[in-house]
Amino acid sequence: MRKRFARMSERRACELTGINRSSQRYRHKNNETNERLTMRLKELAVEHPRYGYRRMEVLVNRERESPVNHKRVYRLYTKAGLALRKLKRKRAKREAVPRVALTRPRQEWAMDFVHDRAQNGQSLRLFGVVDQYTRECVRLVVDTSMPSQRVIRELDAAIEEYGKPERIRMDNGSEFTSRAFLAWAAEKKIELVHIRPGKPVENAYSESFNGRLREEFLNMRLFRHLWDAREQAECWRKHYNEERPHSSLGYRTPRDFAQACSALRAPQACAA
Repeated sequence: MRKRFARMSERRACELTGINRSSQRYRHKNNETNERLTMRLKELAVEHPRYGYRRMEVLVNRERESPVNHKRVYRLYTKAGLALRKLKRKRAKREAVPRVALTRPRQEWAMDFVHDRAQNGQSLRLFGVVDQYTRECVRLVVDTSMPSQRVIRELDAAIEEYGKPERIRMDNGSEFTSRAFLAWAAEKKIELVHIRPGKPVENAYSESFNGRLREEFLNMRLFRHLWDAREQAECWRKHYNEERPHSSLGYRTPRDFAQACSALRAPQACAA
């Protein structure tokens, strides 16, 4: 009986077991490729610990001639234990705040402050300004204090580089409600939109940027002193604008999206 089965052909054995011959002969060909891809994902995870598999896919495909399917990246990403852990947060119930439909760059900027501390004990205050349409960080300034006059100077520098916005959205901090700042806005003919106290959701774009700034930059770096923080902040701003894929822009970078809008000169053709 053993001899009969030993001499049985592959075709006959597949018929008896109900296995397709192509499945029986299949040999996995992508082991080496998958190993290299997994190693690259691990390297990117070290560089960008808070990037998900979608951004990893964009970064990996920039380096390859033939693109990798997102399902394959997700499979290797989770198998390597790189999946981000999501924290459940209690959120207070609040009425939805309607958003203004944005159709072009410089239609509305958003700005806010974030706080941190250097290793030498210096308190750091980061002032970030974001174009809500292109998601570009037009300004990211670090200092120990940021009075309204300094805010005005930084906004003037941003306007000189990017152009004047139609309006700016912000909270009710003393820097944004001082007479000097209000006079500057009136002189520049820029509309100021102050959100309601205790309603940060009304400045959602700025809050989202602050979250990325905290999660991907401040929590990942150590600053020896103020000047070190300034240098690192400018490097991160450049990375955020020119290299980091943005999900709401179809995983394009803010700089690529802004350049596409500028080249086409048609807001409807720039939609993400």
